Amino acid sequence: MDDTVLLINVGVLIIGIAVGFFIAKAMEKAKGKKLVDSNKSEAAAILKAAKIDAEAVKKDKILQAKERFIELKSEHEKVILSREKKISDVEKRIRDRESQVASEVDKNKRLNKSLEQKENDFNKKLDFVEKKENELEAMHKRHVDMLEQISGLSADEAKVQLVTSLKDEAKSEAMAFVQTSVEEAKLTAEQEARKIVLGTIQRVGVEQAVENCVSVFNLESDDVKGRIIGREGRNIRAIEAATGVEIIVDDTPDAIILSCFDPIRREVARLSLHKLVTDGRIHPARIEEVVSKTQKQITQEIIEVGKRTVIDLGIHGLHPELIKAVGRMKYRSSYGQNLLQHSREVANLCGIMAAEMGLNSKVAKRAGLLHDIGKVPDTESELPHALLGMQWAEKYGEKPDVCNAIGAHHDEIEMKSLISPIVQVCDAISGARPGARRQVLDSYIQRLKDLEDIAFGFPGVQKAYAIQAGRELRVMVESGKVNDTKAAELSFSISQKIQNDMTYPGQVKVTVIRETRAVNVAK
Repeated sequence: MDDTVLLINVGVLIIGIAVGFFIAKAMEKAKGKKLVDSNKSEAAAILKAAKIDAEAVKKDKILQAKERFIELKSEHEKVILSREKKISDVEKRIRDRESQVASEVDKNKRLNKSLEQKENDFNKKLDFVEKKENELEAMHKRHVDMLEQISGLSADEAKVQLVTSLKDEAKSEAMAFVQTSVEEAKLTAEQEARKIVLGTIQRVGVEQAVENCVSVFNLESDDVKGRIIGREGRNIRAIEAATGVEIIVDDTPDAIILSCFDPIRREVARLSLHKLVTDGRIHPARIEEVVSKTQKQITQEIIEVGKRTVIDLGIHGLHPELIKAVGRMKYRSSYGQNLLQHSREVANLCGIMAAEMGLNSKVAKRAGLLHDIGKVPDTESELPHALLGMQWAEKYGEKPDVCNAIGAHHDEIEMKSLISPIVQVCDAISGARPGARRQVLDSYIQRLKDLEDIAFGFPGVQKAYAIQAGRELRVMVESGKVNDTKAAELSFSISQKIQNDMTYPGQVKVTVIRETRAVNVAK
């Protein structure tokens, strides 16, 4: 009974589930249909709205296209108007040019007609002149024949006499003119040149002459001399062999003398002796060691001196070898004048003088500093120091103006720039001023004798005296052989010969004295 009821209940439940499923399906289908209808109506509304928007966009785009077309058309019309205006301007210029060309052609035609007329007139005048010239030649020939008959001389002989007389007269007048021109040039130029030179010299300090052959090494006592000499003289021989300097030990109290023409070797010997005496250990091995170190120290000092010099003068970009040559000049002297101080002085003089003349003062300073580097060669050379210095400058990349100034400052080569005479003049100024240099007596006497011999080489010279330390030459002439005009000519000729034949610092004044004496004896 219970099982039957259970089965009935299960059947009823299954039927209920089936009925509910079908009902749900029917409801879902009705809902889907309703949803489809709703979507169709929304889609129709969207399509209708889209068509309306499309129509609006289409009208807007058409309107924009029409506006753009109108703008392009307006711009195109403007371009066409501009081009038409340019074309009209060009046509107008062409018409103006054509009218100018036409007027020029008419003018040229008129000028050609005038020129042809003038040419005809000129030809007529030329024919007339030729006729007159022929008549003049015939007349001249008749006159010459008449003069030959009257004078008894042929035309050639008369020409020779006339040329001879005119030559002497022209020579005298030319010398007088040259003398006058020189004096006038001096009046205008000498004052300004003197101002520049004196102003330049005053702005540069001077150095006095220095000793250039020996150095004196002071000792605390004479006992040290024996230690320097050593047993059987071995120490002093070792020092002389290592340094190349002659050491003179004599009776001079508390001093020994170092003698050598090379100032660098003499300085090496002096410093080495100072170190050896201070240390107290003096023997050949120690001597060689100290001399070697001192040589390296001097080499480094030379480089430092060269660097300081170029920095002080404001010179840049100098090759290291040239800097070393500048440093070596500290230990070299010329006629007792320290070469480095002389070169610095010349560099400053060149810079100031170039600036006064409106030239490049830096190039002038550079040339002035390097002009004597040929005097400090590493090895002996047979070339003059100016040419040797020029070769060094060319080798180490100096400018042509600087090289030419170095090579030409003693006239070994031709001067090719305005810097060269400035260096030559400043070198002479530095070397010629009082107290700058000492001269060897023999060369000084020979220079005075050469001056007098040049004067005696001219006819009419009776006496000649070199005075003022060779700065002036007094020439006395015979009054019967040399007149006043010849005296001026003789003074000029002697000065030119001195200038061409001799080398000297400064200037030499030539004074010719002509004296007329009337002598009678009362008896």
